[in-house]
Amino acid sequence: MSGPVEGLCTGRLPSATGGRLPATPPIGPPPALPGRRAVACPAHTGGLREMSEGASNLRGVTDIDWSDIRPRLAALAAHPRSGEVFGSGGHEWVLEPALTGPELADLEAQFGVELPADYRAFLRQAGRGGAGPAYGLFPVLRKGDSWRWSGDGADLTETARLAEPFPHTEAFNPAEGFPEPPDEEEGEDAEDAYWEEHTRMLAEVSTPGLLYLCHLGCAYREALVVSGPHRGVMWADDMADDGGYRPVPDTDGQPQTFTRWYRTWLDQAEATVSKP
Repeated sequence: MSGPVEGLCTGRLPSATGGRLPATPPIGPPPALPGRRAVACPAHTGGLREMSEGASNLRGVTDIDWSDIRPRLAALAAHPRSGEVFGSGGHEWVLEPALTGPELADLEAQFGVELPADYRAFLRQAGRGGAGPAYGLFPVLRKGDSWRWSGDGADLTETARLAEPFPHTEAFNPAEGFPEPPDEEEGEDAEDAYWEEHTRMLAEVSTPGLLYLCHLGCAYREALVVSGPHRGVMWADDMADDGGYRPVPDTDGQPQTFTRWYRTWLDQAEATVSKP
């Protein structure tokens, strides 16, 4: 499997799996966005599409304008069918306040990395987190003298290594070749030994330069590459079912930027409440 599927989340994983289980049982997987298997995404227009070869650079990001986001979220919040949008009960269409210039500079100085331009613009113009895909966009908050992202799975970000390059440009799976769980008749000892080894395997997974931003439910998450050859590209973490990691594709098969990822969700949310 490489992503959420139709139906309720019924898979069993132990509680000690590298923090990759949701804190509370999800109500089920979200409707599929581009790159998720359950439903094909409707055609989408607008937003940032241009990607350089290899997705190593973004073009046109200096002109990104997020001024439409808050009015559109307010309209969605006021719509009588807004509750039909998956995950909206988690964020209630609310964006946290935007970062000031000094706050953003302090945040980036703490982690020693300049965030991708479209995400930086979002933080400055729209908000530091809140309303967004699935259960929402992880907000970045100041705790005392330090910054951190908050959310179910935000702790998967290796904050001390954000400035180190995320080396991948193609899907990879650390669990490839890992055996299937033992059958029940093999006994509890065999099952316990298997999950102990599974936990060790997950603990050895390293994802420098990857900033976790969203929990989709069922321990599936999505993250933004902030350092490395895929800087500015959204990636999916499907390790909840040993599915590995992969770039989140747009409707044309190209990797999604933060802008396309967020605006695709917003367009689909508006389409959901407007359907007959």
